[in-house]
Amino acid sequence: MSGFSQFIMQFINGLNIGSIYALIALGYTMVYGIAKLINFAHGDIIMVGAYVSLICLNAGLPWYLACIISILSCSAFGVIMEKFAYKPLRNASRISLLITAIGISYLLENAFQLIFTANPKPYPSFIALPALKIGAVTISANYYITFIISVVLMVVLTLFIRNTNMGKAMRAVSEDAGAARLMGINVDNTISLTFAIGSALAAVAGILYSNCYSPINPTMGSLPGIKAFIAAGLGGIGSIPGAVLGGFFLGMIEAMVKAYISSQLLDSIVFTVLILMLVLKPAGILGKDVREKV
Repeated sequence: MSGFSQFIMQFINGLNIGSIYALIALGYTMVYGIAKLINFAHGDIIMVGAYVSLICLNAGLPWYLACIISILSCSAFGVIMEKFAYKPLRNASRISLLITAIGISYLLENAFQLIFTANPKPYPSFIALPALKIGAVTISANYYITFIISVVLMVVLTLFIRNTNMGKAMRAVSEDAGAARLMGINVDNTISLTFAIGSALAAVAGILYSNCYSPINPTMGSLPGIKAFIAAGLGGIGSIPGAVLGGFFLGMIEAMVKAYISSQLLDSIVFTVLILMLVLKPAGILGKDVREKV
């Protein structure tokens, strides 16, 4: 393979993993933008979605039904998590919410280890489409399907936020929850819907990630979740376009570092990029500096 073909292949690899990071980062940025909460348990929803879909596939259900059940299950779990874990602490300090989120993350990981053991489980790839060949580069169906699904979902979410009444309610709660409540918006339902959508996106990301990077295990969502949080921070936490941009940007960094520098230095370089971004542009690429009155 020529140098240019190898670069194109790594570019495609970056788009693939960047698409997954972007989907996860959307959940982070939506929850933070509306509830002002960094939900560190969000990465483990990826694992929940992967295991639910695996159970359905092993039970003989068609892949599309397995995906629907996984998405609905994760959405319901996201709402339940918000109602019982986060809503009672809504007026508490942010550190209390952060500790709760970390606690839920460990609870999920250990619960799934008890149920399914820590041994990796093979995940059957159900995408049976032919590979796409462009010159000397062959693109796996998992890769281009992941990219297409991610882009479509991002566009649908953006249109939903901009053009629907519930989307406008989300934007209003994000700007000022108190004023939104005075205008008749049900803030609790709006926050619950945000968790449901974010968890659904995490379930899709978990299914796509498992298809590309089988097998799965109870801690599979930890590192992608952290990297998706980095992507949200790079793009501008609270910004939907920023989350998408940050996800693709981080995916490209990972692919190029693996190919041209060292896979052993991958995580070190990723976190170095985050530190530099926080120093040089704390609000992120598309984030806005907000001044608070004291």
